[in-house]
Amino acid sequence: MSKIIAITNQKGGVGKTTTATAVMSALVQRRQRVLGVDLDPQGSLGFSLGLDIEHCPTVFEVLMGQKSVEEAIIRTDNGDLLAANILLSAAEREFNRAGREFLLRNVLSRIQDRYDYIIIDTPPALNILTVNAYVAADALIIPMIPEILSLLGVAQIRETIETVRQSHNSKLKVLGILLNKYNARLTLNQEVLEMSEQIAKQLGTKVFETTIHSGIAVAEAPAHGESVITYSPRSKPSLDFQNLVTEITGIEAPKGIMRRR
Repeated sequence: MSKIIAITNQKGGVGKTTTATAVMSALVQRRQRVLGVDLDPQGSLGFSLGLDIEHCPTVFEVLMGQKSVEEAIIRTDNGDLLAANILLSAAEREFNRAGREFLLRNVLSRIQDRYDYIIIDTPPALNILTVNAYVAADALIIPMIPEILSLLGVAQIRETIETVRQSHNSKLKVLGILLNKYNARLTLNQEVLEMSEQIAKQLGTKVFETTIHSGIAVAEAPAHGESVITYSPRSKPSLDFQNLVTEITGIEAPKGIMRRR
């Protein structure tokens, strides 16, 4: 049965989609069976992997019962994908029946045995889509950048996590807090690291040993429909994400991938 990991932070611009695409790619390179699920109405996960998100089946249609999950899954070089687009923004209005928190879990339960990992990209909000991700997930990864507002976003999701644990998914755990765009030479970065370690303790988790460097390849990759892992495999961010996946899974990257030029 697959392990379901949601990438989450209610603050936008912290690298959730970049993390999701990179983790998917790195897992595929490790010969893992991977499904990505986009729960963000902006559709960034599908777009970043080269899909025409306005003209493909979506997770919204699956959650609404308009398509089967099998009909909606799209094959990509970076794993299978349940895409999203702006239609998903109607979720709060349309998902109004009893048990709406379990819609995604019920869908994924039908295909969970087909994958080793399912990676969920969540919206930058604490809404019914985020709750669905938490209810369906085994674990969370919380990306953030070294800024105070990003740190505040991490602190604010603690209540949602606890609510979901108490009412819907007692096994939900936080794998760790991931620092994106990190530069240890900057004082603010070091201060945010110390504060994020305090919040991690409150969440019963840790700050990942792996931090992710900034790099132009991170910004360029989505325009080419690729993850940073495949677009620039020897860039610093790509190698960092490879290390992160090894830290999370214990599965080493294929021989040769981690060597720099």
